[in-house]
Amino acid sequence: MKEIFLCSICNINSGTCNEDCKFCSQSVRYKADIQRYKQKPMDEIIKEAKTARDNGALGFCLVTADKGITDKTLEFVCSIAKILTKDVPQLRLIACNGTATLEQLMTLKEAGIKAYNHNLETSESFYPQICTTHPWSERYSTCQNVNKAGLVLISGGIFGLGETQEDRISMLTSLASLNPVSVPINFYHHNEALELEPNPLSVDEALNLIKLTKESIPHAKRIMVAGGRELMFGERQSEIFAYGANSIVIGNYLTTTGRVMSKDLDMLQSLNLKVAKTVK
Repeated sequence: MKEIFLCSICNINSGTCNEDCKFCSQSVRYKADIQRYKQKPMDEIIKEAKTARDNGALGFCLVTADKGITDKTLEFVCSIAKILTKDVPQLRLIACNGTATLEQLMTLKEAGIKAYNHNLETSESFYPQICTTHPWSERYSTCQNVNKAGLVLISGGIFGLGETQEDRISMLTSLASLNPVSVPINFYHHNEALELEPNPLSVDEALNLIKLTKESIPHAKRIMVAGGRELMFGERQSEIFAYGANSIVIGNYLTTTGRVMSKDLDMLQSLNLKVAKTVK
């Protein structure tokens, strides 16, 4: 029976980013109507971690809304990692804190972080059209640093930003060169405050992009359908597994609400899919 790896994300710092990524409501530039806070209280983080664990999640990702890791961010994430390692040892801790140096990543690793998520987002050539405040090359370099640090690399991107099929293939080729263990595929979730046009993809196109991702990065252990799943696929969410997905995010996302966790568990059960109990 096919096993599905479940992951949950925790927005530990929200809506404080100064970058101009056109797809991101966490940028202060676009004044999106979202919650904004510097640091989520530790008791809330622990509660979310335990809820994720109790609903079958193996991965728990600590996300911050900044271009990269500052000293303050590093200290905060490390303090959370040490507490969660002790209180919720069943979870595999993932950090997603933007661009990072090898030294910073080694510090996270020592604190108990097992994996680092940093997405390329799109192709190198299309990237300047969606972000001008930092180059795509910094993203790629951070992913290389993750591999050098001996952390598990999680890296993917977003479809539906207005990119061409050529851009998608280029991004997937770049991702394959980094040999990620997990590839999170996001589908642009439009917010009226953002400059981008709504996601133009059809459900069939999106399903075929999951298949293309699987074919392009065959050595990845996990192809994860992450942000935008509910909006993109609606009543056809169950079809993603037939196209190559073997991992999903359960619960809420960074600034958007996900499906109730029990509904995803019911979906997997109805498909005779097993929730992974161990990290392979």
